[in-house]
Amino acid sequence: MPCSAVTLSLATIFGILSVTLLTIAFTTDNWINVEVRRNNIQKYLTNNGNNAETQAVLEDINSKYYYYSRTRGLFRICYPKERPPTDAVKTYLSPVETHCNNINYYFPDTDNETSDFSEDAITKLYMSRAVIALFILSFVVTGISWITGIMGCWVRGAGRIAVTAALTLLSCLLAAGAMGLWHTVDYYEREKLVGEEFYQQWSQVLRDQSRISYDWSYMLAWASVVTQFLTALLFSGAALCLRNEKDREEAINMQYIMPVYPQKQQYAYASYPAPPQAYPGPYYHGAAAQYGPYNY
Repeated sequence: MPCSAVTLSLATIFGILSVTLLTIAFTTDNWINVEVRRNNIQKYLTNNGNNAETQAVLEDINSKYYYYSRTRGLFRICYPKERPPTDAVKTYLSPVETHCNNINYYFPDTDNETSDFSEDAITKLYMSRAVIALFILSFVVTGISWITGIMGCWVRGAGRIAVTAALTLLSCLLAAGAMGLWHTVDYYEREKLVGEEFYQQWSQVLRDQSRISYDWSYMLAWASVVTQFLTALLFSGAALCLRNEKDREEAINMQYIMPVYPQKQQYAYASYPAPPQAYPGPYYHGAAAQYGPYNY
């Protein structure tokens, strides 16, 4: 089997896999999992009396959404176990029958709600928007690369396959940039932003009884970036294979081309008339040649 056929087949498989993984990651809500052990918090409140700290936690445990276990995606925060009361946050049923609320990106900010945001909060908001924009651009570039890839496979053109490899690599870099920005947003929320819903101002008992971890949607997103990079490498290899195969075919075809060169004798005879015979016949051979034409 030709090298190009193998690499193109593998590139197609990895390309479809990368788009599938990124689509699932982009649309699901399991990037971060925050597990809150509410039972342990309630035991803590029971065992530590009625001091100022426990009183504040007692007021918040049933009225603040961050005291409930939740998963966070790019667009929604969902509550797979208990859901917070409606006066704390308005939720709705997602397509997978989980109570969720949307993440507000304030786009467009028609009421100028971000005017009171701190500098760090504004920076985090812009980076969050950029994450979504970069992922959408990655999808668009992937779609263009599929078009060039189909055309390249149809005509077996090494140049078009090379363009497909470049576009796939660009799509991979866009997705990787989105992932890097997403990590920066996560860092801002945990370490820099100030507010009751952010980690820096959580009560100590809430910090102790919460476990924050990356979830499977996040894993799928990074797996998609890796498979996109492998797809770009495979398309590059396919372009090299196609170029080498065409060079070999041209070399083989050249062996069957027999050049015809003009002969000088043909031109000599064509230019000058044939010389006359020095001794015109008839000619006699054998015994008759001794006596000439007359034999008396």
